[in-house]
Amino acid sequence: MTFRIGPVELADRVILAPMSGVTDMPFRQLVKRRGAAFVVSEMIASQAMIRQTRESLRMASHTLEEYPMAVQLAGCEPDVMAEAAKLNRDRGATIIDINMGCPVKKVVNGHAGSALMRDESHAAKILEATVKAVDIPVTLKMRTGWNDENRNAPRLAKIAEDCGIQMITIHGRTRCQLYNGKSDWPFIRNVKEAISIPVIGNGDVVTVEDAQRLLEKSKADGVMIGRGAYGRPWFLNQVSYFLKTGEKLSDPPLEEQKYLVLGHFEDMLSHYGTYTGLLMARKHLGWYSKGLTGSAEYRVSINQATVVEDVKILIENFYNRNLERNI
Repeated sequence: MTFRIGPVELADRVILAPMSGVTDMPFRQLVKRRGAAFVVSEMIASQAMIRQTRESLRMASHTLEEYPMAVQLAGCEPDVMAEAAKLNRDRGATIIDINMGCPVKKVVNGHAGSALMRDESHAAKILEATVKAVDIPVTLKMRTGWNDENRNAPRLAKIAEDCGIQMITIHGRTRCQLYNGKSDWPFIRNVKEAISIPVIGNGDVVTVEDAQRLLEKSKADGVMIGRGAYGRPWFLNQVSYFLKTGEKLSDPPLEEQKYLVLGHFEDMLSHYGTYTGLLMARKHLGWYSKGLTGSAEYRVSINQATVVEDVKILIENFYNRNLERNI
């Protein structure tokens, strides 16, 4: 099933969520190689982007392999957001995504992320300025509202549509919930009924059946997957296949997973440099090991290792021991 965001046609309606510290270029490339149709960058602060700090440029870097790919921007100043959008368009971004959903205190205290849902007038200025600044589609990701008493996502979605936003993703929690409780998939339907542009549902999709239930309850046009992809870059493809056929794809064989993990580790070292790459890779290596024999001890060893070659040996030995158990 093809899917469109303005003039951009996607091969599928299953999308990788933007996740700080997770959806960097190595992970996005891996998810794309495993069959995902569309990926989104980590959230990038618009101020840092226009200053072109080394970190923001690295976070916004991407390859042709990721096409089409969105860069997500966060900020509270319309002119700064507009300038950051232009810079990313010039650097080859296919789509600009605006973050109005991040619940993290550091972001909210800067009047960005989900804090913008409390000021619809100012949010509209940011949306309008960003849309006018670029000739590529601009999308929006937000929550259901600030708290249970102020779930204004349907109203803000209509404002966004009127400003020229071409797709909206709704995480089914309020800001005050953070990541507690459950994602309210039925509420997303209120947003879908308020606007005519595509709506994507997000939150708590960790099985292929979850994705199907989200779509049924929300009537959304597609599904965005975040934490469900931790340690499972192949999960989006499994979801896509299940939604199309009703059949389940198995996880890759353990031998294949071993080489996938080693390749991901090498890519992170290349992207970040040896020291930072090793530190950034630890969480991924831990996620990959979930459910395998000896994973707790393995994670401790990985987190204590400070030499790249030692980490590679730990990965090899861990997967080889699990492979031997399966013979």
